[in-house]
Amino acid sequence: MYDLIIKRARIMDGSGSASYIADVAVCGDTIALIGDLSQAAANEVIDADGLCLAPGFIDLHTHSDGVILVDGEVHSHIRQGVTSVGTGMCGGSAAPRNEEMEQNSTRLFGEFYPGIEPPKFRSVKEYFTEVEKRGVSQNTVFWVGQGSVRNCVMGFDSSPADENQLEAMKKLVVEAMEDGAIGVSTGLIYTPGVYAEEAEIIELVKASAPYGGIYCSHIRGENDTVIEAIEEALNIGKAANVPVQISHLKAMGSHMWGKSVDILARLEEAVRSGIDVTFDQYPFTAAATGLDAALPPWSHVGGKKKLVERLQDPETRARIHADVINPDGIDGWYSIWKGVGWDNIMIVTFAADTSLEGKSVAEIGGIWGMDPWDACCELLIRQGGDRVSIVYFSIGEEDMERIMCHPLMMVGSDSSGTSNTGPTARGKAHPRGYGSFVKVLGHFARDRQLFSQEEAVRKMTSAPALRMGMKDRGFIHPGKKADMVLFDPQTVDAIGDYVNPSQFPVGICKVWVNGVLTVDGDNHTGAKAGRVLRRQELSLGS
Repeated sequence: MYDLIIKRARIMDGSGSASYIADVAVCGDTIALIGDLSQAAANEVIDADGLCLAPGFIDLHTHSDGVILVDGEVHSHIRQGVTSVGTGMCGGSAAPRNEEMEQNSTRLFGEFYPGIEPPKFRSVKEYFTEVEKRGVSQNTVFWVGQGSVRNCVMGFDSSPADENQLEAMKKLVVEAMEDGAIGVSTGLIYTPGVYAEEAEIIELVKASAPYGGIYCSHIRGENDTVIEAIEEALNIGKAANVPVQISHLKAMGSHMWGKSVDILARLEEAVRSGIDVTFDQYPFTAAATGLDAALPPWSHVGGKKKLVERLQDPETRARIHADVINPDGIDGWYSIWKGVGWDNIMIVTFAADTSLEGKSVAEIGGIWGMDPWDACCELLIRQGGDRVSIVYFSIGEEDMERIMCHPLMMVGSDSSGTSNTGPTARGKAHPRGYGSFVKVLGHFARDRQLFSQEEAVRKMTSAPALRMGMKDRGFIHPGKKADMVLFDPQTVDAIGDYVNPSQFPVGICKVWVNGVLTVDGDNHTGAKAGRVLRRQELSLGS
């Protein structure tokens, strides 16, 4: 007697091979058998005629490590079939953290989520314990952020690390890996991570290598210096002898459109030379970050309060502006404003005045009767230096599709799990959080026919599973975990946009996590069957 039989499903097994029709039996949390099960019995039988069954989608690149402590149901992801996520991305992981970082996080937690008990943790081990205590609907894999590690040891000091500081940071990386992290991530346009030179990062990534670490990088530049930034990531991986995952690959700014040809050629050359490199991408032409990322790294030295002080000083503010609009950049840094402009930077979360959400910086300048640059400064000042979330329209459609079609590409939403109700329903989320996977499966595979739906499934299942060492997930095969998504191939798609992003997709019928039904039609069942997948449970290099 099986727990579940799904009959007559068209199986897209995750390999990219042609789909086929068969029955699938599940026992507990595991796929038990695939074939003709017409004579078999089960506690529950589902007729899936006309529907496709795929492995649960795996979002290798999310920023959900903090949000799942608030709402572990993560509706935005699970409702589009995402059953496993990678967290701790772009150098900013939830752990480790020192006393000051914990206090600041607790303060923000209380402001954003009143009535919910703030989590208490310092180490990665303690963070995992907190996640498991609160429960989560998805499986979670964790990278330790180089920016968080540097913040623990050096705060927002822009100086190179001395020998003692470097040893302290390496110790934190080793502790994180022993606690279950699978690698080191960097976000090299963000402070304090941006202050680290290549040699410093190599030493930290080397510390992860004996544990099979994977280096995942939001590279140091995605516009004018994108090739040089990719080169740095490849150098770090080669020097540390670890695989490289480049985050949300793109050519950013209208002046860079078409550069994807050179980017992909360089990555292909790296593969031929023996470097293990892959990349992820979200299927939208707008990126997202905090508004303060448009400002030069030196303006952030000392942290948020110092940034606000500098913006309030007319002379320093003018100097910052000169660096932002400098067409030649400063010391290899170029503002994300270049090739985008204030009219294409939209505010999506501004706690000080939510009526401004959905408006561009240029529009807000008009409302306030000031220049867009001054409006940018005023937004950051009124928020006290805390995050003002933005989306900015910076990516060319042809570049996006060219990158998407490449066999090294995996789907990654680069988003925090959220919902359209409850404590995480704040501001206007980027639509990638609600629709990256279904948009690739529906719009780009089915409608645009850039590749088959079977290949789309491979990019979001077995490819990231193999990358992260998830040996028992990513395929519809006997013996694999029963992370599964049942969808309608004719209707599946995203419906959210930048004005109304928090809309659940269409065409997702059912989602199981470790054999537990978690999404049933338009309803989240409330199940929290997800697991923290520690490095020790995965199959990574030794």
